[in-house]
Amino acid sequence: MTRPSRAGATVLIDDIYQDTRARIAGLLTEPEAWARPVAACPGWSVRDVVAHMTAVAQDWGDGSLTGAPTDDETAEHVARFAGQDNARLLDTWSATSERLHRLSETAGFVPPLGDIACHEHDIRGAIDRPGARDAASVRWTADRLLTMLDSPVPLRVVTEDADYRSGPPDGHEIVLRTTRFESLRWRTGRRSPAQLARMDWSADPAPVLGHLCLFGPATDDVIE
Repeated sequence: MTRPSRAGATVLIDDIYQDTRARIAGLLTEPEAWARPVAACPGWSVRDVVAHMTAVAQDWGDGSLTGAPTDDETAEHVARFAGQDNARLLDTWSATSERLHRLSETAGFVPPLGDIACHEHDIRGAIDRPGARDAASVRWTADRLLTMLDSPVPLRVVTEDADYRSGPPDGHEIVLRTTRFESLRWRTGRRSPAQLARMDWSADPAPVLGHLCLFGPATDDVIE
């Protein structure tokens, strides 16, 4: 339930999850925020995103979800809380987060931090409240996503504090200079093909563009 950082310190993933959840809840004090459309999640409102995060936490804790949900599962996540008002939905997520916290203490359980790390910034974009781009949730999730990156040609991704090498050991290396926040966004499909091509590349990125996104990419530019 701990992960060593590059600096050798111990990162408590559950603490980061709980801090991120509280930060998201703190963004949702105005009733009108809940109905805002989320450009990064076409067809969803902010409320739909919160319902999804709550359902993921429930299913993750139950063991019925162990990876990225399917489209049918995400649709069910939104429908699951259709009868709850916004305050009760936040209470449900808080109670579920407490259960995840107990599991982290008693069973070494790792909560679904990557899911809410990504969706925090979907919500921030929807309500025009940018921030927390250097939060521990962003750093941790970007590290995992960049470590998982696979490329058909040699690729080096250089962020503000680290670099990540993927692809075969031999051949001309393409270098991308970016940030952890941007890496979180493009790896999770929050950038369009045109935005991906416009990033800071050392050479023609055509060989790797189709391999950058774990989900997506976005159909249209996502401006944050």
